[in-house]
Amino acid sequence: MTDAYSPISELNLLKGFSDGPGDAYFSDGFEFYEYDRPDAGLVEWLILEGREEEARGHLDRLTPFAQATGSGSFYALWHCDDRADLATLPVIRFGDEGDLDVIEGLRNLFRLLAVDDELFSPWDEEREADSDEEHSPGHEAYVVWLKETFGLTPPTEAESDEILGSGGKKYGARFVDWLEEFGSEEIDFDSWRKEFGGS
Repeated sequence: MTDAYSPISELNLLKGFSDGPGDAYFSDGFEFYEYDRPDAGLVEWLILEGREEEARGHLDRLTPFAQATGSGSFYALWHCDDRADLATLPVIRFGDEGDLDVIEGLRNLFRLLAVDDELFSPWDEEREADSDEEHSPGHEAYVVWLKETFGLTPPTEAESDEILGSGGKKYGARFVDWLEEFGSEEIDFDSWRKEFGGS
């Protein structure tokens, strides 16, 4: 029996930072759930009410671990295969408006969290100079921690777009095909497939 947050050392390190001195939010909208919180918002998001047990084998391949925004978006790891290194699994952001983002691995997510924006839009000089716009209280400490722990830096706007684009290109259409195996027929899977470059 272990009291570690998860079986993934990278995620445990981030949880340790998050729970550290000051316990301050470090990235806009991000907040840890209980690891593998039962279904989190998945049943509602995939319109599976009343079909949970039927879809259980599929749902068990998604591991929710954090909220992504204050309005219901959340992150989950997709166990797309049986790889040993769980930190490299695709991270899916299920958006509260039905949108999907696919991020390749936790370290890419960690870089995006350093943007400190729910939509991963890097701060420009105008936004930095706006007195009404403030970084999360733990943002600066997080940027330092990210560099010291993983040698990673916040992405530029182009790098942020590349992280989101490459994850979607590598896993997106495959993920949508997989979702369609058990998700509700009310969902427009084709629009997501097109978004990720699938046919």
